[in-house]
Amino acid sequence: MWHVINNEYNEGVNMVVAVIPAYNEEMSIASVILRTQEFVDHIIVVNDGSGDLTAEIAAKLGAIVVSHEKNQGKGAALRTGFRRAYSLGADIVVTLDADGQHNPSEIKQLIAPIVAGEADIVVGSRFLEPKGNEDMPFYRRVGNKILNMFTRTERQKITDTQSGFRAYSRKALEEISITVNGIGVDSQILIDASKKGLRIVEVPISSRYEGLNTSTYNPVRHTLSVILSIITFITEGKPLFYLGIPAVALLFTSIALFLKLLDIFNRTRYFSIEYALFGITALMIGIMLAIVSLVLYAIGKIAERMIVEKLSYYYHR
Repeated sequence: MWHVINNEYNEGVNMVVAVIPAYNEEMSIASVILRTQEFVDHIIVVNDGSGDLTAEIAAKLGAIVVSHEKNQGKGAALRTGFRRAYSLGADIVVTLDADGQHNPSEIKQLIAPIVAGEADIVVGSRFLEPKGNEDMPFYRRVGNKILNMFTRTERQKITDTQSGFRAYSRKALEEISITVNGIGVDSQILIDASKKGLRIVEVPISSRYEGLNTSTYNPVRHTLSVILSIITFITEGKPLFYLGIPAVALLFTSIALFLKLLDIFNRTRYFSIEYALFGITALMIGIMLAIVSLVLYAIGKIAERMIVEKLSYYYHR
């Protein structure tokens, strides 16, 4: 087993742990584990409700296996894996996909910015160099560009927001909150990390797609699912801004429409059904958005306290 502390990296880095979310990956999980073992101290495979031999194969190869009784999604798998890695004392956690598209020999360059104290999160980008995406299907290129546009961080542009090959410092594990259970987690983590001021760096990586089933989602469904997760996360994060402001605008619009309706009626004795319908519609939607924004704001505050308490319990027990 390879130990970082005995390598040339940095004596302050004691443990690197790989977290691999896996769902029905019995055909590839063995290869991924065997190729990863050389570069990390421990491997945690989160068996996300697989119905095949994924868990059994991983366990026989020496990986730490944590299983979900039913499939919960990539976000839930990462949350479980991060908790376990933290409890093991991991200084750096590396995540990679279980389908074999990532090259574990690049873990060394992936964690280098964290070891050097230059980053809290490192994203392996397939778009910094041509070799990283030369055989990527066209629909995936288009999908990634669309999702990159939606996943906007406050501090920098990320070229590959959907990459699952990443490295996280212990500080990042303590700071980020995974609130999305599904495939949108990669975007949610970056948005959350940026808001919290964590340093995010990209390094070039390679990847392979030929002969691999690299996604359990239909491409269109995958993209729409991630976009919906991003919108939900952003809206829940600032409901008073994203829902409250439109609510106020609609309420003022309804008032303006009703005033116009009264003006027309006073001058002509004609009751405009069009203005009445538009005014009522704007009023109803505005009231609903206002109520939802206030409810989400209250729920968000309660959830923040619960998340902090839960994380504190899991990470420090």
